[in-house]
Amino acid sequence: MLHQLELMGIKPSSVKSNLTQDEWRNEELSRKEGRLSSNGTVIVNTGIYTGRSPNDRFIVKNKETEKLIDWGDVNLPLSEESFEVLESAVKKEMEQKDLFVFDGYAGADERYRLPLRVVTMMAWQGHFSHNMFIRPTENELEGFEPEFTILNASSTNIDNWKELGLNSKVFIVLNLKKKMAIIGGTEYGGEIKKSIFSALNFYLPLKGVMPMHCSANIGKDEDSALFFGLSGTGKTTLSTDPNRRLIGDDEHGWSDNGVFNFEGGCYAKLIRLSEEDEPAIYATTKMPGSILENVVLNADGSPDFDNGSLTQNTRGSYPIEFIENRTPDSMAGNPNNVVFLTCDAFGVLPPLSRLTPEQAAYHFMSGYTAKVAGTEMGVTEPQATFSTCFGAPFMPRHPSIYADLLSKKIRENDAKCWLINTGWIAGGADASSRIKISWTRNLLNAAINGNLDNVVFVKDERFGFEIPTTCEGVPDRILQPRETWDDETRYDNVANLLAQMFIENFHQYADGCSEEVIAAGPKPVV
Repeated sequence: MLHQLELMGIKPSSVKSNLTQDEWRNEELSRKEGRLSSNGTVIVNTGIYTGRSPNDRFIVKNKETEKLIDWGDVNLPLSEESFEVLESAVKKEMEQKDLFVFDGYAGADERYRLPLRVVTMMAWQGHFSHNMFIRPTENELEGFEPEFTILNASSTNIDNWKELGLNSKVFIVLNLKKKMAIIGGTEYGGEIKKSIFSALNFYLPLKGVMPMHCSANIGKDEDSALFFGLSGTGKTTLSTDPNRRLIGDDEHGWSDNGVFNFEGGCYAKLIRLSEEDEPAIYATTKMPGSILENVVLNADGSPDFDNGSLTQNTRGSYPIEFIENRTPDSMAGNPNNVVFLTCDAFGVLPPLSRLTPEQAAYHFMSGYTAKVAGTEMGVTEPQATFSTCFGAPFMPRHPSIYADLLSKKIRENDAKCWLINTGWIAGGADASSRIKISWTRNLLNAAINGNLDNVVFVKDERFGFEIPTTCEGVPDRILQPRETWDDETRYDNVANLLAQMFIENFHQYADGCSEEVIAAGPKPVV
């Protein structure tokens, strides 16, 4: 391994590669990169950056990528010359330092998997990579040749960042031509996994594979389901179901053969984690090998999952094997159900609605959820968020590429499409509590198990989708949000406001969409 790094222009003091769970844990504790909770898991603090830095993510612009990348506020361009300067700075930072290497794969389907190498200066980041990606066998490690490499030197300090075209001293840069990513200035583990996800989102559509920011599971009848949703919408929670086996919790590909997980692990949000509501995820927080990011400990050394003083984005990283109820190969056939999740803080979307293929395309491209007051600085009332394809920060190509691929897959496989609101009704976030997880689970299970097939649905005149009139285990009154508001006129005003937000956001896609998809969007009711 030392020789291979030297060939890259890196001369470290030592290299430790492809360690076991116990070895990773011993390294991060001996180096005082983390501390041990009373549960036996390692707690790490990522410093200033406790989440992604979207304004600091760049893609190198060259002849190969110039016409293939959807350049803009999400995909920021960086020159090849600036990349070379940053790459040299990262390698210099790694010079004569203890380095850690993980070799593995992204993509459970061998036909499409990406062999990768992650080189870090912190043991826990190597451990994070071990948890998050697919771990090779001993035979596969022999003669392993990566096709994509990440160099993560968090301590790299760039004084002339403005001259290089950066927005701060932090940088996450993808060079898709060189098949490399470099990271500096931030310790947040999520930048590693999202760099690989972004790379796959570029490469896989060229092979006819739909890359997706979604979770997936499969039922007893081998019926698989996809769950799209932004952070905090319940994507991980709902896909971890005791009655269905988990395929993966965050990133998947959909080929002609079916669905496959990109990862070998899970990266679950832990804020307000409940053993009662999320027993499988809660159990992983007591398993040696899990890494808990930015979780505050109680005086007795136990994790305080209700404490968001460091960040609301507390995370747990663990191998998918820690979830007992999972598929053995992280793969499944073509999905029977496609579920879009939103956390609607305005309180006007129904807990469940059925979508036509055209509506599915509309809501996929919209990628709507809403931030709640108090979760971020300056957010004092519900704030709509639209993230293209439910993963805009990781989609290098034009949205139409992904939307067309998804629509094609849905139609070819006659998949049912649903929109589920895991947020609020009854007046919204300032007047009610969030919908019970048990109600959401009952609605979801009824939808994907076919128990709503014979239920009467009514069409919402404003949003156009169909809403069930009843569902076992769920009060009928909550299915129609307007009926849960004390003031129906106020509901109409807020619902019209949200409908108009959808319309204004969708203007950016109109030129590339069919009239049917555009017509499938909401229409304010006067």
